[in-house]
Amino acid sequence: MEKFIGVVNAWVWGPPLLIFLVIVGVYLTICTRGVQFRYFGYAHKLAFSRHDDNAKGDISHFEALMTCLAATIGIGSITGVATAISIGGMGAVFWMWVSALFGMATKYAEAILAIKYREVDSNGLMCGGPMYYLEKGLKSKFLGVTFAILASGAAFGIGNLVQANSVAIAMQDMCHVSPNVTGLVLMVLVGIALLGGIKSIGKISSYLVPAMASFYIITGLIVVFARIEFVPAAFKLIFTSAFKGQAAFGGFVGATIMSAIRLGFSRGIFSSEAGLGSSPIAAAAAKTDTPGRQALISMSSVFLTTGIVCTITALAIAVTGVLGVVDSAGNALIGPSLVLKAFDSVIPFGGILVTVALIPFAFSTILGWAYYGEKSMEYLLGVKAVIPYRILFIVMVFPGAALSLNVVWGFANVMNGLMAIPNLIGLFFLAGVVAKETRHFDGIVREERRLKKKR
Repeated sequence: MEKFIGVVNAWVWGPPLLIFLVIVGVYLTICTRGVQFRYFGYAHKLAFSRHDDNAKGDISHFEALMTCLAATIGIGSITGVATAISIGGMGAVFWMWVSALFGMATKYAEAILAIKYREVDSNGLMCGGPMYYLEKGLKSKFLGVTFAILASGAAFGIGNLVQANSVAIAMQDMCHVSPNVTGLVLMVLVGIALLGGIKSIGKISSYLVPAMASFYIITGLIVVFARIEFVPAAFKLIFTSAFKGQAAFGGFVGATIMSAIRLGFSRGIFSSEAGLGSSPIAAAAAKTDTPGRQALISMSSVFLTTGIVCTITALAIAVTGVLGVVDSAGNALIGPSLVLKAFDSVIPFGGILVTVALIPFAFSTILGWAYYGEKSMEYLLGVKAVIPYRILFIVMVFPGAALSLNVVWGFANVMNGLMAIPNLIGLFFLAGVVAKETRHFDGIVREERRLKKKR
């Protein structure tokens, strides 16, 4: 199974998809006149300051952002980065940054389209995302259905199995807790949290995400500053190995340029979800007066995840020199075990602190993706399918804790790549709509600034 998934994974994340991702990101950057650069500061200020409680939508700007971050800041920013480095070398980090740079424009476009083409379901809740803008904007029901099928399946990989598996490994390594116990506890907690739907998810995320992100960032910076003298060498290694590959040493088998690019982009997309089409499903539920405003807030999540959290994880691994370290059985440390070793080498009980951070990270990601999956299923079968899907999603948390790390990550990567394809097609051909909405939003911002100066 591992070999089969590995072959499929290499095919899905081959040069065609990577090139397509870059083309779409660059094209959207041009169409929006570099929206990620022009509104960088404003987007992050907006994310934490504005509230449109009287606008149409189910949850606030902040709750929509936190739901999005709940599904992105998490295992992908910790385990995903460690896995990419352990296979693709430190050069993979550089390609993560590249994917984030253009991914900001991609995520902005996704949110613009999600809000523009969203609709209200029979329960009075907002529904939006790629399946809706593919059908209503691109006039392709086939691509809308294709995306919804893949997204509802991908939710079990990236948003469920991977999260439960990573927590189970960390709990077993640091606390000697059986994966079955971890899986059972997670399953019960997820079941309780999902009872309230998006409003419950948004409320939980608005409290949980800032707390857990702050805790991990502070802990990670302690590790990095404790080895501050190695930071310049770490950055040098990231840039040089991105274009030259990285030689084998210790338990590290070495990495080619292509593996660095492939792992960097796939894990970068896994972390930020820019291009996957998942996060605009949450953006569509936001209360906002204009699509552009929520789009900027969604865009800010890419920098927060890949630019900050992923970079801290990568630097912690680099400056502590744990890449290539082997366990008692002679196997190179990968995934969460690599991060645990990095933190443990600097901070007393550092591994336990990471484990403590991993649990809410994974929990919040499971909640975010449960919403993405059920909205995709609702598009396919109607509101009657939401509860059965939610129950199945909850049940699948348990086996995810006990599966092989390589199988879980391989399946998640395959599903990520496949669901990105119809979404990227939609973004490419609807770029004109994005450009038009951006020009409209530019006008709103100019008028707001003019009125502010008058006051």
